[in-house]
Amino acid sequence: MNTRSPHILIPLPDHDFDPTESATPWRVCAERGWKTTFATENGNVAEADHRLLMGFVRGPLGAGPMGLKDYKKMIETPEYQKPIKYADINVDDYDAILLTGGHAPGMKQFLESKVLQEKVVQFFKKDKGAGAICHSLLVLARAIDPDTGKSVLYDYKTTSLTKLLEMIGYASTFWLLGRRFRTYNAYVEDEVRAALKDKKQYSTGLIPFPCVVVDRNLVSSRYWLFDAMKYSLKFADMVEKRISNNM
Repeated sequence: MNTRSPHILIPLPDHDFDPTESATPWRVCAERGWKTTFATENGNVAEADHRLLMGFVRGPLGAGPMGLKDYKKMIETPEYQKPIKYADINVDDYDAILLTGGHAPGMKQFLESKVLQEKVVQFFKKDKGAGAICHSLLVLARAIDPDTGKSVLYDYKTTSLTKLLEMIGYASTFWLLGRRFRTYNAYVEDEVRAALKDKKQYSTGLIPFPCVVVDRNLVSSRYWLFDAMKYSLKFADMVEKRISNNM
């Protein structure tokens, strides 16, 4: 029996998101014939972190060749050039939401959006699929279900950008970029762990091996350098399996 093609939502900030963590999972899904809708706060066309678009060495720690190629393809699509507004997201239209990472200051528009957090709560209450990588786990940690008073992450196994990776990123770039790699004073891992029922639900993985955590409708990962492809494939497989099981 043939399953229908999924429709996913990719919300982004106006600028400063990670090109690989958005475009590589998009590409994997697009190659499977999926439909994608992009969203930004006010319907503006989004633009990735310009430092990351300079490449891994010049960035520094910018995107690699795969991510840059995927990003170029993604931004040329008609749907990318016509995003909807966060407020206009109708959760019933989508099978899953895909949340991107990124660390530069412009990410705060995305990471701190109350409107987006409310939409994320709806995705989880309706048992829709979700993928989140790196800093984007903060969106889930901050998405508080009003019926429980707890984060949507509360009862999930998960990962995120780990404290060790965040320290390495900062130490590798502060000489040129100052605190740009440290989005907040608190580490991403600490805030995500604080949202969980039990801190043992959090996995740090081992560098340089991939770490992707799949728990029911959620696929989470740490950072593009080690995890992007495995994360993208696991997300796509999870969504397709859930659609097939519901048909």
